[in-house]
Amino acid sequence: MNWFLDNAREANKKAPYTFYIPSEEVIRQLSVGDLVKLIFVTKEPSEDGMRAERMWVEITSIEGTHFIGRLDNEPYHLDIAPNTVITFNREHICSTEHDDPANEKWDFYFDTLVTVSKDVLDRREVNFMLRDEPHEEGDSGWSLLSGYEDDDYLADHNNFQIVSLGVVLNMDDTILDFFHDPPLCAYERDEQGNFYKIKDYDWDQYLNN
Repeated sequence: MNWFLDNAREANKKAPYTFYIPSEEVIRQLSVGDLVKLIFVTKEPSEDGMRAERMWVEITSIEGTHFIGRLDNEPYHLDIAPNTVITFNREHICSTEHDDPANEKWDFYFDTLVTVSKDVLDRREVNFMLRDEPHEEGDSGWSLLSGYEDDDYLADHNNFQIVSLGVVLNMDDTILDFFHDPPLCAYERDEQGNFYKIKDYDWDQYLNN
């Protein structure tokens, strides 16, 4: 067999705010005849570099946390035929057809946008954060910095990216404690690693730049 099933739960542990997995409530609802999506990984990449495909499997049998199903997709890259019998466990399931009560949380992580310096993404740390008024739909108003950026770096718009909140939460989810504070507000991390609110932040200078 030249493929294996990826462990979706392990992938979620590595990226808990961007790699969706169904909630336990949804997993408990699964029954014979339901479709679930699994990640099939090829042991050798295809000519175009593809290594994995997410495909639907129809459940034909359930015993505790163990499932048997049949492949309900036509693979694009993998050498596996439709209707192939697939044996899998709950940790392999990355999606279902059921409504998930946790989707509101995931929508928040995916759809909320923040502005980050590329230095934040390189260092994987946030030491300064401020919230301006949002400028467009999805914009949270938050800008996140590593604290190591100098004035020349900050003046160059090419040094910034707009990303989903979940991308930053994968690196540091302590910012969630302050994320719902209304604008205008600014926070900095102290020597003990805790954020504190900057009460005398110069908003006039910031807004006029």
